[in-house]
Amino acid sequence: MTPPSAPGGGGAGGGGGNPISPGVPHLTPPLSAPRGGEGVTRPPVPILLVTGFLGAGKTTVVNHLLSHAEGRRIAAVVNDFGAINIDAELIAGASGGVVSLSNGCICCSLEGDLLRTLAALLRRDPRPECIVIETSGVADPADIVRNLMDPVIFREAPLETVLCVVDATLPVEKLTDALLRSQLRAADVVALSKPDLADASSLVGVHEAVKAARPGAVLVQALHGAVPGALLFAPDPQRVPAPREVGRRLPAAERFETLSWTSDRPVSLRRFQAAIGRLAPRLARAKGLFETVEQPNRLVVFQLAGGRATLAPGAAPTAGVPRTRIVFIAEVGVLSNAEIERIMLETVA
Repeated sequence: MTPPSAPGGGGAGGGGGNPISPGVPHLTPPLSAPRGGEGVTRPPVPILLVTGFLGAGKTTVVNHLLSHAEGRRIAAVVNDFGAINIDAELIAGASGGVVSLSNGCICCSLEGDLLRTLAALLRRDPRPECIVIETSGVADPADIVRNLMDPVIFREAPLETVLCVVDATLPVEKLTDALLRSQLRAADVVALSKPDLADASSLVGVHEAVKAARPGAVLVQALHGAVPGALLFAPDPQRVPAPREVGRRLPAAERFETLSWTSDRPVSLRRFQAAIGRLAPRLARAKGLFETVEQPNRLVVFQLAGGRATLAPGAAPTAGVPRTRIVFIAEVGVLSNAEIERIMLETVA
């Protein structure tokens, strides 16, 4: 593992989260009522579904879309993996609820099932012009696509594009993972994240492997999360895409589990680096916020993905919220809460 360096540069974000609830009830009433009287119709709100494995860089892509909205009112739905809502904080700079951004976009965390969240967004005034759903890194997008094909949802919020984010530094043999291949199969566009961190031969190998796995998809490199908007959103807002066929559903398996650690006390940066070095070989992903004794009253954003750990400056601590909040994602049975607690307590100053 590359040890985390002192904060000063941004790390590649990744989406995590409990898979979006597959149980979407069928509704007969519309998700939102027309404004301005009977017969008034509004253009549909297209959905962009962002999928990809743990640590691929989904959050970085969503961040870039929100900060380069080009006049679109984008609503981003973030579904975090675990009990601590880290992803929403990374995207919006604040936690919980709906966060309004200066460019007219909004960001919210998934509350309840997906249908209720979409219905709430479609009732907002002004209404979003497009919705971006960031899935969990352990979610099979086929389940979510199946839900979005519900005719009630599709009439007002049709699925426009599925974007799969793939870490360009991933060893080619990892692309044989069943979940990752399912994510690729669903994709209309595949974005290779972190291309600047991959050597030329590895980048070519990943490119060829992705094209072989999903020959029909558009493949682009996404430096710092940048994906051309023209590939993701239709130029005609009145256009309604055709419903898509949903691939076969893979048997569900509890492959990953989440272990969370919090502390009201600051940690030693040196001890934190040592603790992460011990845990990293058994982790699929880790992320969080913490305060150090070296820099009090300032949070540090921590990311571990693909064996690389990064630290970046964060905001000031929020009163009443633990100063240190870390989520660890590992395969089931590899780590225990007791072991996490024992190792991380050694970091407290």
